[in-house]
Amino acid sequence: MSLTDLDKSDLTIEEPPPVDEPDDITGWVRSWQPVDPTAVIEGTWRQVEPTIGARTDHVGILYPGKQHVAQGETEGGKSWFAARITVTEILAGNHVVYIDFEDDINTAISRLRILQVPDPIIVERFHYIRPLEPIGTGINLDDLLRLIAATDPTAVIIDGVTEAMTMHGLDPLSNSDVAKFGRALPKRIADQGPAVLSLDHVTKNAETRGKYALGGVHKLNALDGAAFSIENRTPFGVGITGKSTIKLAKDRPGQLRRRSLPSKNGMHWFGDLVLTSHGEDYADLDIVAPTERSDDFRPTAVMAKVWKTIELHDHGDGLSGRKIQDLTRGNAQINRSAVTYLEVDGYITKAPHKIIQPYPPEQDPTS
Repeated sequence: MSLTDLDKSDLTIEEPPPVDEPDDITGWVRSWQPVDPTAVIEGTWRQVEPTIGARTDHVGILYPGKQHVAQGETEGGKSWFAARITVTEILAGNHVVYIDFEDDINTAISRLRILQVPDPIIVERFHYIRPLEPIGTGINLDDLLRLIAATDPTAVIIDGVTEAMTMHGLDPLSNSDVAKFGRALPKRIADQGPAVLSLDHVTKNAETRGKYALGGVHKLNALDGAAFSIENRTPFGVGITGKSTIKLAKDRPGQLRRRSLPSKNGMHWFGDLVLTSHGEDYADLDIVAPTERSDDFRPTAVMAKVWKTIELHDHGDGLSGRKIQDLTRGNAQINRSAVTYLEVDGYITKAPHKIIQPYPPEQDPTS
């Protein structure tokens, strides 16, 4: 049968019904209709639980359908925090979308391979986007929403909020522009169901920044999920153990705070990000639950004294705990505790003790 033998009606393609489009990147369709209160009245409404990602004690980290931010200084561990959540999800059979405004696909995939994620799983379940222009309301938005609909990701990572806002012609220091960007991208994605985690910078001055990321305070105030502050304690590097403290700067649903411990500046200690490097191509990465002892406690003065003892007296074979005590003197229990913390934090090896890296950590001269 040829095409000429077909009824032309068989070739008719029906146009899809028109869809209301917002006027600009900040618009939303029909959001002023009343919300049905039946579930709350009847007692069937349930508070959302954090089920995306996991600490080592199986407590979830992100809330599905909510917006989150992880904020910290450069090389503080934000990207590794996102990588740990990504690995947890894709190894569980879920999909993750990674929208990167800062780096490239090689860096993102290298982290997953270092964490021993098999290549076929990366190809199947990890979806990387490197935008070069604003999202808008046309084909770019359509591409993103189609990907989310097709893969049903449990998490979407937005890496580089300041860079993303600049690309969209918005000012990170303006609360109004922060709100516009939130509606344009993170909220749009969260409304489709996945947890959204944005990675953002903080100001250099740790004393004055408090809970806030770089720019408008609306970055924190507008979140309907949680805000994580990530503070590096031990630098990350090849062949060493790096560690960052994860604190809660905000937890609107309130389910993470009750699984954390109180800390300073009104925040809560959610856990520690621990990256143990076994070489160039292999590392273990965990998010460890907090212990009952305050995360801020360290016998730092004694740790510095013990570290100096090892530096001065180790001639290649390392020092035993007894020799460290004999040379350092002072309270033996505190000295032993200092040795333990230096080990755990990656400054010295296990006995016989040798230096791994400087203590206290060398400071960035530009900070």
